[in-house]
Amino acid sequence: MTKDSSHTGDSSDPPETDRSAQRGIQSIEVGGQLLRALVHHGRPMALKDLAREADMTPAKAHPYMVSFGRLGLIEQDRASGHYLLGPLALQLGLISLQQADPVHIATPLLSPLALQIGHTVALAVWGARGATIVRTAESPSPVHVTMRHGTVFSLTNTASGRIFAAYLDADAVRQLLEEERQRQKPRKGAAAEPAAPAGGMPAVQPLPSWSDFERQLKEVREHGISRSDGEVIKGVSAMAAPVFDHTGAIVLAVTAIGPAGVFDTAWDGELSRALKACAGAVSQRLGAPAAGPSGSSKPER
Repeated sequence: MTKDSSHTGDSSDPPETDRSAQRGIQSIEVGGQLLRALVHHGRPMALKDLAREADMTPAKAHPYMVSFGRLGLIEQDRASGHYLLGPLALQLGLISLQQADPVHIATPLLSPLALQIGHTVALAVWGARGATIVRTAESPSPVHVTMRHGTVFSLTNTASGRIFAAYLDADAVRQLLEEERQRQKPRKGAAAEPAAPAGGMPAVQPLPSWSDFERQLKEVREHGISRSDGEVIKGVSAMAAPVFDHTGAIVLAVTAIGPAGVFDTAWDGELSRALKACAGAVSQRLGAPAAGPSGSSKPER
């Protein structure tokens, strides 16, 4: 429910977009740089190193650390004297993770992303039948490709299906591939030859072997993004980037789709970088591990 902007009571929470203009307490923001340094390095740190990271002297940093220690935000190792995050910081992190909803966090980023890249974008989650669209934002371009809520992507020949396959458990993906293969087999009494494709649709391609599919998925992980060019509909291309949670598990795909003639499927093109930046921002909000060289926060399996 949207709050009335004319309300002036103390209980009114300003919209998130307005918070940067709100009056804050400078000393808290200054001291917060010390906490940021601890989070960034992920290990106990000496006072002089913390102070340097926060661009202040050790004498200035010390009173902040004393106060943070009294609150339980940090604690000091008795043997080394180094500082590390404390029990209150742990509690805050755990509660934040419990409250983090990937779709809720990612949805506000879709429309700006569609405007930025000029193509329709969507969020897909892994459902009972595979990668499934749950949110969309259409391209501002007069000529664009649309996606519908509830659409389920093929595991093997779509960008969204392959991005999930690249980061899900390998044994589970192999089982899914086999199930898809069984579904493609003609039933008893059915014609052995597949029906001719509808106009504008490419011929149905045989499913890859597991070794071939593994090679495709390795390429996806190397680039941190998946792409598809005319595999489902001729003249339509797509790319998908992964979103990870705090455990490093894939939870969402940020997918873009558009006419092949104006859709840049280069691994490191502007569209790819925009998708990965959006997915990375959501992953960061979800507490995902730091990204590696490929742009993915999930290690090689």
